[in-house]
Amino acid sequence: MKKEEKSVIIAQLKETLGAYSHFYLTDTEGLNSQQTSDLRRACNKEGIKLLVVKNTLLQKALEATDTDFSPIFGVLKNNTTLMFTNTGNAPAKLIKEFSKNAPKPVLKAAYVEESFYVGQDQLDVLVSIKSKNELIADVIALLQSPAKNVVSALQSGGTKLHGVLTTLSER
Repeated sequence: MKKEEKSVIIAQLKETLGAYSHFYLTDTEGLNSQQTSDLRRACNKEGIKLLVVKNTLLQKALEATDTDFSPIFGVLKNNTTLMFTNTGNAPAKLIKEFSKNAPKPVLKAAYVEESFYVGQDQLDVLVSIKSKNELIADVIALLQSPAKNVVSALQSGGTKLHGVLTTLSER
């Protein structure tokens, strides 16, 4: 591969890294063609972009960004498949589900919600991570709960007061 081709690939990887807020590094080596096709279909269905890249080119693209990705440079060995997504836990759920029927993909590392997760043992943690939208929904629900209780109490108090006044006026 010529130097110009490598530069183009690095620029494309850097652009893709900027387009997605989360990415996973996985090992898919050893999957047969049927399993690979199934994985690609599952990724497309979940809105996950799947790319197989050379480790050196990926490292150069990561170094070219504004974020310090050095904690994951240690896993850039052997075969590396990238999973790009805007939903932090979607690839983790996909990997966990897919691993029930096949030995791979194996999680090498992930960059999710501006944090690094290295190793297959982090998969369960990544599955349980909530997205920003889910967290915002939880906070809004918590904030609305007391207000709903107050409104409900005021409404029920008004009907009780009306009932008492009606009873007194009839006497």
